[in-house]
Amino acid sequence: MDLVLHLADEYALDALWTRLAPWPRDYVPRQILSLSVVTLVGIHLLYFIFAGLSYKFIFNHDMMRHPRFLKDQIQLEIKTSLEAFPFMTLLTLPWFQAEVMGYSRLYDRVDKYGWTYLVLSVPFFLLFTDYAIYWVHRILHHPSLYKTLHKPHHKWIIPTPFASHAFHPVDGYLQSVPYHLFIFIFPLQRYLYLGLFVFVNFWSIFIHDSDMITGHPLENVINGPAHHTLHHLYFTVNYGQYFTWADRVGGSYRKPEPSLDPLLEVKKTS
Repeated sequence: MDLVLHLADEYALDALWTRLAPWPRDYVPRQILSLSVVTLVGIHLLYFIFAGLSYKFIFNHDMMRHPRFLKDQIQLEIKTSLEAFPFMTLLTLPWFQAEVMGYSRLYDRVDKYGWTYLVLSVPFFLLFTDYAIYWVHRILHHPSLYKTLHKPHHKWIIPTPFASHAFHPVDGYLQSVPYHLFIFIFPLQRYLYLGLFVFVNFWSIFIHDSDMITGHPLENVINGPAHHTLHHLYFTVNYGQYFTWADRVGGSYRKPEPSLDPLLEVKKTS
């Protein structure tokens, strides 16, 4: 986020702050306020661009005739997301501020750790965050937490891409913690981290398109839309984010089958 803040300062915020208050870039109150604006603008752009494209070109609109698809569901998904964004931003600010102040292990020059580490850091980041999110997600299904924190997201039995960020803000924040934690434990190239941050938002949207395409070669390895569709339908299966291995180890894996496709229920009622 320090890179994004630098670019925002360079092309927009410096001029704005000159008019508002003569605060230098390294003044913490200015950084916090700037980060709040940048984060809110960024998450809204990522959400509406990726979810909008997925809804238009990937999501099967016949799913909206499913008996468990709620009245005005898309509007409710968007409303829930927009209400959560400010609070999620507030909770995330300490991570971003610590990053801007140089406490993370982000680095610039590739030769600091070499090309091999750069390449391997991508699967390492995905595996680390996948396993951590698996347990965060599974813990959120514990009865003591589920009703208050995670049940609002499971309102969407047949989710659309707009449900991807429709969380209770604490739920959404907790599931994002591994992404922030990683760069304070392990070195990661700065531009690569920014790319991965965009990717994880895209992936969260991608797996919420209620698609049940099955039988592809990576089905047993990648936790795709079909797996996450089953999670929304059956609640206690397929907690993983990118891969299936954590669910397999944890005993919560359920293989997508054509017979489980919620589109079949739509066809029955047609």
